[in-house]
Amino acid sequence: MPEFRVLAVNPGSTSTKIAVYDDQEEVFSVNLSHPAEEIGKYAKIMDQYEFRRDVILKTLEEKGIETSTLSAVVGRGGLLRSIPGGTFRVNDRMTEDLKAGLQGEHASNLGGLIAWAIAERLGIPSFIVDPVVVDEMEPLARYTGRPEIKRRSIFHALNQKAAARKAALELGKRYEEINLIVAHLGGGISIGAHMQGRVVDVNNALNGDGPIAPERAGSLPAWDLVSLVLDKGYGKPDVKKLLAGKGGVVAFLGTNDMRQVEERINSGDEKAREVLGAVAYTVSKEIGARAAVLRGKVDAIVLTGGLAYDKLFVDWVRDRVEFIAPLMIYPGENEMESLVQGALRVLAGEEDAKEY
Repeated sequence: MPEFRVLAVNPGSTSTKIAVYDDQEEVFSVNLSHPAEEIGKYAKIMDQYEFRRDVILKTLEEKGIETSTLSAVVGRGGLLRSIPGGTFRVNDRMTEDLKAGLQGEHASNLGGLIAWAIAERLGIPSFIVDPVVVDEMEPLARYTGRPEIKRRSIFHALNQKAAARKAALELGKRYEEINLIVAHLGGGISIGAHMQGRVVDVNNALNGDGPIAPERAGSLPAWDLVSLVLDKGYGKPDVKKLLAGKGGVVAFLGTNDMRQVEERINSGDEKAREVLGAVAYTVSKEIGARAAVLRGKVDAIVLTGGLAYDKLFVDWVRDRVEFIAPLMIYPGENEMESLVQGALRVLAGEEDAKEY
């Protein structure tokens, strides 16, 4: 019999991923699609949480999982107040902030609420792990050249922290005693300087800051951006799409599917090759910048996310940055495993759950 059985819940805009683990072993994992006509009945994302909870409970029943056998439920953390990394126990204050959409309405806000709703009736703990609002940045990292504008910590905290812990384990050390540069290479790209367990500097991956990415424009020449916006008469929503959603690779090649880009390169498309090369170039520059933040004391550079599957891309980055530190590659996002690992660390007494 397993010591701990954990249910993980990861809501997306039109689906909910769930997984059950017995200790480190996955029992099952499934992506539950929600038809547009079904979720369209709800005016707000938050109104969907009971519907999604019931779908999850029905799926557990169909899979033969008795809820009474669960030790804990862990959900994807949402847009909460800025908090340090770690595993947080879902409490009343957190559920209030999630329901209020404190920093915006997003499907991930449902994660903690659904975890709490299922766990509460069972008398077991509910957690969230390393949400996107994790903020451990140093004061100097927040500065820009205008006092009205500060840099913000919004990044792929869950996967970055999980990949960093894997790297530490492989290096035979604790995450809290090493320095790493971690690059999450997804639709958005975030590159963090991990100094002894804290992400002290990282680009805002949500709004397009940092390197060129599949769906993000990356940092742009400020005056040229202002001139473009003024000349075109763009409004705020238009500018947001330019930077995040319709920027980066999709703006050049008409696709954000990097598998298609790889196929085009293999078919001899030189434009696709050059654009992907530009992504690798800007990623490499950001990695170099994080090395400066860590004063050159870097134990390893970790590449994770979907683009880490692309050997050509990884080799281009390796060629530019391996002089800093060895590369460690953990492709994919592994979100469900990362959520479960965070819950297990608390259940096993390896770390204390933080209070929100």
